[in-house]
Amino acid sequence: MPATLDRAAIAARVPHRGAMCLLDAMESCSADDIVCRIANHADARNPLRLQQQLPAASALEYASQAMALHGSLAAVGGKPPTSGFLASARDVRLHVERLDTAAGPLRVHARRLAGGAGQAMYRFELRDAHARVLVEGRTTVVLDTPLASPASKGAA
Repeated sequence: MPATLDRAAIAARVPHRGAMCLLDAMESCSADDIVCRIANHADARNPLRLQQQLPAASALEYASQAMALHGSLAAVGGKPPTSGFLASARDVRLHVERLDTAAGPLRVHARRLAGGAGQAMYRFELRDAHARVLVEGRTTVVLDTPLASPASKGAA
């Protein structure tokens, strides 16, 4: 696994494109952990903003992208990224209402608790520049699995 990645290298490894690729850098990665830096949380053009604010629940998308990147880096043979989905979120604690007012850059840390190539359970934390926990929780993600499209539902 690479020691660090910039935004362009992250975008090449996750299915999120353009402004929806929200991670600015991967700061560290191991078999079970990934830490990514986020600097766009205060940007007025952030695609997750609602009514000029970035709600704390947006942390789930930041964490999901970190998990997708972790899954991509762990994939055998360097397969190109495909869509996956967040299957569940448990024990999510929002310690703030908004992320756009937090001191940045933010850091998301995700630790794989269980799972394999197709599905994984992670614990995550989103922290501000002062290491204060903003949002934390546990998620289950289904990795490298295309979501069912309306056309494929009727094809069975």
